[in-house]
Amino acid sequence: MNKIPVTVLMPAYNTEQYIGDAIRSVLNQTFTDFELLIVNDGSTDKTEEVITSFKDPRIVLINQPNGGVSAALNTGLGQARGEYIARFDADDICYPDRLQLQYSFMKENPDYVVIGSDADYMDKNGEYLYLYRNIGHTNEEINERITTYCPFIHSSVFYIKEFALQTGGYDERAHTFEDWLLWKKFIKKGKVCNFRQPLISVRLNPESVTVDEKLRGKRFVELKRAMLFGSSDITAEQEKELLAILKSQNFSGFKHFSYHILVAKKYLWNNYQPAKARQHLKEAISLKPFLPGTYGLLLLSYIPKTILGNFYNLYKTARN
Repeated sequence: MNKIPVTVLMPAYNTEQYIGDAIRSVLNQTFTDFELLIVNDGSTDKTEEVITSFKDPRIVLINQPNGGVSAALNTGLGQARGEYIARFDADDICYPDRLQLQYSFMKENPDYVVIGSDADYMDKNGEYLYLYRNIGHTNEEINERITTYCPFIHSSVFYIKEFALQTGGYDERAHTFEDWLLWKKFIKKGKVCNFRQPLISVRLNPESVTVDEKLRGKRFVELKRAMLFGSSDITAEQEKELLAILKSQNFSGFKHFSYHILVAKKYLWNNYQPAKARQHLKEAISLKPFLPGTYGLLLLSYIPKTILGNFYNLYKTARN
């Protein structure tokens, strides 16, 4: 296997609507010495057709039966030729200098094993939502806070492939938090950090796994934290229960409801545009009309920005 500096690793499942833009954003990088390794995880739409419409020799396509994102990523890790892995999702956008900045940093700072960045977020149509700041940027901040929140945006990370393989790759039992579990292992290998400069734009869309955990329920959060930070390995019973929760929510109505709630919250808390928040809340109510929390958010959308900001700060303080 001929080694190259960087493998951009992109799992893809039914992303025909977005993957073309994602691929173009990678091919247009100022850093050019990479392969774009796409693992098509059993897509049933035109994802493969869109991928093969690009004739750039840097694109490598692997087709496999649907096994979930962790299985797709582990397949990619096993086939990647790059010294470094740049993770990327099939519905996001890479800013042009992302790979150059991350590659240069890793070469100049060999004691670092994984780096990420802050990110801009957009809705399903590509409209800007807000700038996300990670919970930590320095190695010290991330090590201190890793048990509180996931310290990296998965689609932004750039890491040493060999260390990922040494840790066993992505745990396929850690559904929806396989990345967080991997970062726990990485911080034992060397230094980590996040760029304050956003290097990607992350797309929220109804088919994404990005869901407000409050909507998944208290038991989901309890299981997730037990599997992340428990004293023993993930058990078959824990995985079975977690999968049952996820399966019960894996339908279009829940996904679209969750999407509209999440976007509405961003238009309330992060990028105050109450009219847009109300549009999304009304969509959510049309899908699930009997949840009082949605009506509470709708009422909040009529509160002036200053008062709403004070309310949100009090809420964050109480939660932490």
